[in-house]
Amino acid sequence: MSALDPQEPHGRWHYRRSLASRVTMLTTIAVGVTVAFVACGVYVTVRMQLQAAVDNQLIERAQSAPTALCDTTVPSEYLGAADSWIVCFTDAIAVTDRVPEFDMSGGPELEVINGDARKSVRTIESTDGKSEWRVVAVNRGGGQTMLIAQSLDTQESVLRRLGIVMFLFGTAGVIAAGMAGWAVAQGGLRPVRRLTAAVEEIARTEDLRPLPIEGDDEIARLAAAFNQMLVALEASRERQRQLVADASHELRTPLTSLRTNLDLLSQVDSDEGALPPGAREELLGDVRAQIEEMTNLIGDLVELARDEALNQTVEPVDLADVVDRAAARVRRRAQDVTIDVQSDPWFVIGESSTVERAVTNLLDNAAKWSPAGGTVTVRLADGTLTVEDEGPGIAEEDLPHIFDRFYRSQESRAMPGSGLGLAIVRQVAERHSGTVEAGTSASGGARLELWLPGSSSPVPPPVPAS
Repeated sequence: MSALDPQEPHGRWHYRRSLASRVTMLTTIAVGVTVAFVACGVYVTVRMQLQAAVDNQLIERAQSAPTALCDTTVPSEYLGAADSWIVCFTDAIAVTDRVPEFDMSGGPELEVINGDARKSVRTIESTDGKSEWRVVAVNRGGGQTMLIAQSLDTQESVLRRLGIVMFLFGTAGVIAAGMAGWAVAQGGLRPVRRLTAAVEEIARTEDLRPLPIEGDDEIARLAAAFNQMLVALEASRERQRQLVADASHELRTPLTSLRTNLDLLSQVDSDEGALPPGAREELLGDVRAQIEEMTNLIGDLVELARDEALNQTVEPVDLADVVDRAAARVRRRAQDVTIDVQSDPWFVIGESSTVERAVTNLLDNAAKWSPAGGTVTVRLADGTLTVEDEGPGIAEEDLPHIFDRFYRSQESRAMPGSGLGLAIVRQVAERHSGTVEAGTSASGGARLELWLPGSSSPVPPPVPAS
């Protein structure tokens, strides 16, 4: 089961959600994470700043407190006023007898009182565990140590209010980001939805008219790519429609002639002696010729209908050997024409059968137009196969069309053939990245040149893809 399989329970489930919901979700998550990081940073910074401010204030008070506080006549109520404790130690003896709300025994304050440290700062939890105190001890010399402690309840209250405010504003920001993400997704994907609707309409109606293009952004480029695909699809459909129409037209004549001959033969069988001697054999010969013509026509149609690219299982092809085999085959069919072949070694990578079919079609075309006793000159050099005949040549107005399907000049309409042979030659040339051209030979006949890329030495066969 693949990762994109919708049946997979632990697959990429988010791909089953709409793109708008995914954009909204990602935007909300991104803003939420950012707000969380900013809130944590602000909270920690404010806490550190408040703590530093309290420490500086307590140290300054401890250093600047009047020495009168170390006098035993100072009322102890003054030393424990409000949310602060001020205790003065003279020769390690506390001036006040009030008991603070926290335990300082064994702490760093004793080191300061004993003269082992200059000052100390720490946070102490109250004995009842309900509050925290920030305690500062400063050794002022002369045996005097000032200890000041301040409750952190006020600071914690400020931080709690700050946390609540930041949580509320962060939540509002995340909600606003989600709404903004949804609005942006809806607005940004509106052209995509229009394009999707247009493509679905094309699929439903098969109307291949180009899509309207707005702007020059990525969506416009996508629409332009769709239009290019529609143009190619329309051209392919037009070629298919033309092929069917031309095929039906070409098949109608031999089918009509074949039906006429068969009807005539059936009448001969019912009326004995209706035909002169030998006429039956002549009709049967015509039927065989018409069936062979239809067979060749259907084979050509099947070959031309193959729009797929060259099969990947290709092999080295000895073009000189292919030319020799095709020349031998054409000599048997056109015994009154001389075929003069001279070829240099040339090897191409491709389909041997289709290359041989193209070469045979070139030679058949030259033999068909050559007069009795004429010569078809075949030369292969540097990958270019040149075929010249001694026929009437190709008219100037026919040159641009002789490689079109079913195209037949005025002179060729009375001759056998379907007008597909040279179209197959062009198709084979294009499949093998080659070219085919037509012109006039020095003797005035037709000159056809087929070029296929290759080399004069054998090439190793391609390694099949694993």
